[in-house]
Amino acid sequence: QNDEEMPSDVSSLWTAPLVMRRVDNRAKRSRLFGSSSMSSVAGRTTQKRMERSQEENSPGKSKKRKSLPETSEDSTVGGSASNFLKLVRIQPTTAEIESILDSDQRDLIGDFSKSYLFDTVDGKHQDLKYIDSEMIVSVLTGKFESFIKQCVIIDCRYPYEYEGGHIKGAINLHMEEEVENFLLKKPIQPSENKRVIVVFHCEFSSERGPRMCRFVREQDRLSNEYPNLHYPELYVLKGGYKDFFSRCQSFCEPQSYRPMHHKDFKEDLKRFRTKSRTWAGEKSKREMYSRLKKL
Repeated sequence: QNDEEMPSDVSSLWTAPLVMRRVDNRAKRSRLFGSSSMSSVAGRTTQKRMERSQEENSPGKSKKRKSLPETSEDSTVGGSASNFLKLVRIQPTTAEIESILDSDQRDLIGDFSKSYLFDTVDGKHQDLKYIDSEMIVSVLTGKFESFIKQCVIIDCRYPYEYEGGHIKGAINLHMEEEVENFLLKKPIQPSENKRVIVVFHCEFSSERGPRMCRFVREQDRLSNEYPNLHYPELYVLKGGYKDFFSRCQSFCEPQSYRPMHHKDFKEDLKRFRTKSRTWAGEKSKREMYSRLKKL
């Protein structure tokens, strides 16, 4: 405020050449950074820093710090509590475990005890296991008798279709109630080293066969403690009876093929369809009533 009170040696610093040149240099640098070329470089540098900052703060890019307990800032009570919360692992629920096991892509049967015995092929429904006609013939000719106690072939077509030609040894069960009574009321027990296998099919194995296969697995799950099953190894015959008859006619009895939409059985088709829908509707009502009683 008062130049007269300022010491001479301090006053000389303001006018010294070195200081003046530094001021000039600062002015030059200011003008230099104000140029178009340098402003773009500075902008890119700033942008890179901002991007790097965003990446470091993102969940996928966050880095875990490793520090020793005696040197960590989290060695305080608050830090220890924070670390404890980070290390706590929430235990999965039973439903989550079942979902993980069911989505496992390994080639294991329904109770995850062993691999599937038959070679499978691609089919319409990704959640089901398909086998081809040749595999059924291998079963019928005894090639798997040392591994199988019983292979049950469930023909899910309507009775008039079954009577017009079916796979040797196949059992005609076209309603869910019939299949449930046959398989689950008194389950077939496997022997110590031999399996019980069930194969489902209909005319094309497009709807009725796959639907029945899913029904048996669902009811089997409800009857057992997860992941145990009465019938852990279920298959669907790819192409159904139509494909089997065209390839392996000698293993059919009688050796003929009667389609579902046969002109002589229109009334039978209508009757069986109505019966199936009525039973399905009554079953749905029974299940709903049972759930209401549990509430």
